[in-house]
Amino acid sequence: MVGFLILFVLLAIGSPIAFAILLAVFGHVSQTPFSFGLVSQRIFSGLDSFAILAIPLFVLAGELMNESGITGRIINFANALVGHMKAGLAQVNIWASVIFAGLSGSAVADTSALGRIFIPTMEKEGYPRDFAAALTAASSVIGPMIPPSIPVIIYALITTGVSVPALFLAGVAPGVLLAIGLSIYVRFFAAHYAPLREKLSARERLKAFVEALIPLFMPVFIVGSIITGIVTPTEAAALAAGYALIAGMFVLKSLQLNQLPKIFTRAMRDSSIILIIIAVVAAANWMLTFSRVPQSISSFVLDEISSPWVFLIAVNLILLVVGLFLEGIAAMLILLPILHPIAMSLGIDPTHFGIVVIFNLMIGLVTPPMGICLFVSNSIANVGMGAISRRIMPMFLVELLVLIVITFIPQTVTFIPRLFGY
Repeated sequence: MVGFLILFVLLAIGSPIAFAILLAVFGHVSQTPFSFGLVSQRIFSGLDSFAILAIPLFVLAGELMNESGITGRIINFANALVGHMKAGLAQVNIWASVIFAGLSGSAVADTSALGRIFIPTMEKEGYPRDFAAALTAASSVIGPMIPPSIPVIIYALITTGVSVPALFLAGVAPGVLLAIGLSIYVRFFAAHYAPLREKLSARERLKAFVEALIPLFMPVFIVGSIITGIVTPTEAAALAAGYALIAGMFVLKSLQLNQLPKIFTRAMRDSSIILIIIAVVAAANWMLTFSRVPQSISSFVLDEISSPWVFLIAVNLILLVVGLFLEGIAAMLILLPILHPIAMSLGIDPTHFGIVVIFNLMIGLVTPPMGICLFVSNSIANVGMGAISRRIMPMFLVELLVLIVITFIPQTVTFIPRLFGY
C-alpha cells in the first residue's frame, strides 16, 4: 500500500511517470528485507533484451523518413486519392495518416509531422483552426495500429504467447476501420467548410503514385520480411532505419550528412523516454510479482467474472479511464502483467486481446486532460486545449464505436492474421 500511495500522489501532482514508478518501488522495498541495490539490478535487467533494440531503431527510421521530405510525397499521394471528395483536405489529412502510419508507428510523430502541414493549410482553405488541430490529433491514433508499430513491439515484450507478426497484421483492419469512420464523419459534418476541389488528371495521379512508391514500399518490405520469417522484429527495425537512410541520402537525395547528428539526437531523446519507463516498470513488475499482487487480482477477478465478454467490457472501461491520465505505453507496462494472464485464463484470443488493449490506450492519446497528441497538436495550432477538446469529442465517439466493433466482433481483428497462418 505504501508503494501504491506514493505512485498515486506523485501522478496526481504531475511527476514524470518513470520517476513516480521508481519512487513507488523504493517505497515498497523500504518495507521489505531487500536492498535498494536489487532495484538497480531489476532496472538493468528490464533493458537487457535484444528485442528492445527494435524501439530506438523504429524511432530512428521514423525520424529519418520525416527529415527526408517523405511527408510531402505522402500528402500528394493522399490528395490524388481522396482530395476531390467532399471535405477533401480533411479526407487527405485522415488518409495521409494511414500511409504515414506505415513509416513511423507512432501517434505523436504522426501528429507532429502532419500537423505542421495540415493545420495551416486547412485553415487557409476555410476549415476552423481548432477543427484542423482536432482532426490531426484524432487521425493520429491510426499510426500505432498499422505496422510497423512501437506499441505492438512493447506489448509483445511484456507478454507471453503473443506473436509480433500476428499483432502487426491484426492492427491493419482496425486502423483502416478508424480511417473510414473518420472519413464518413468529416464528409457529413465538415463538407460545408470548404468548396469541392478539382479532381487531378490521370497523369497527375500517376505522378503522385510514382513519387510515393518509396514510402509505400517501406511497410510492405518491413512487415513482409517479418511475416516470411526472414528477419526478427529487431532486425526488421534495423532494416527500416537502413532503408530510410539510403532512401533519403542516395535515392531522394533530400537528406544531407550534416542533418544526421540532429536526427540521431532526436531519436535518442525520444527513445530514452520510452526506455526509461520500460526499465522502471520492469522493477515494478518484479515488486508486484514478489508481492503476489497479479495472482491475487487474477483470483479475485476469476471468482467474480466468468464471461470473457464481461471481462472485455470491464477492461475497456478501466483502460478508457486510465488513458485519461496515463500515456498509453506507460499504462500498458503497468496493467498488462495483471490483465493479460486473466484474459488467457478466460480463453480470449491473445491477438484479439492485444489489439483491443492497444487501440484502447491509443485513444487515450487524444482524450483530455492528459492526451499527449492533443498537446502536440495545440503546440502547432495554438488555439487552446479547451477548443481542441470540444472539437475532438465527436471524433472520440467515432473511435469509441470502432473500439466496440473490434471488441465484440473478434473476426475484424483476427481474419488477416489467420489468412497468413497465425
